[in-house]
Amino acid sequence: MKTGVVKDTRNPEWDEELTLSIRDVNTPIHLEVFDKDTFTVDDKMGNAEIDIKPYLECLKMNLTNNLSNGCVVKRIDADGKNYLVEESCCIWNNGKITQQMTLALRNVECGYVVVEIEWREIPGSKGLSEVEL
Repeated sequence: MKTGVVKDTRNPEWDEELTLSIRDVNTPIHLEVFDKDTFTVDDKMGNAEIDIKPYLECLKMNLTNNLSNGCVVKRIDADGKNYLVEESCCIWNNGKITQQMTLALRNVECGYVVVEIEWREIPGSKGLSEVEL
């Protein structure tokens, strides 16, 4: 998938919502960041990966609506292997679990990307109950 282009900035903010179909939860989601060139090939600005397994472990807990908004369900430490710049938390909000994370871009001098993930069931899909971690 591709996001839109953010022009004329060194610190782009996409603020876009993308819906991905996950076929294999054991395969990380690979992100690549490019600049946009008019007359030449777009330059790679770095890449990162999202490991969704810790998030899916939280979903499989089948939490009830008795939790208060903002409750931390799980903390994921930055360990140098998971692309996290800092600790990331799975948070309970309005009956859903979300995870916001700041990922360090690799293969570039510096840079990071902030993403938030949320599971949404697609009608007619197998659903989370059949996902094996």
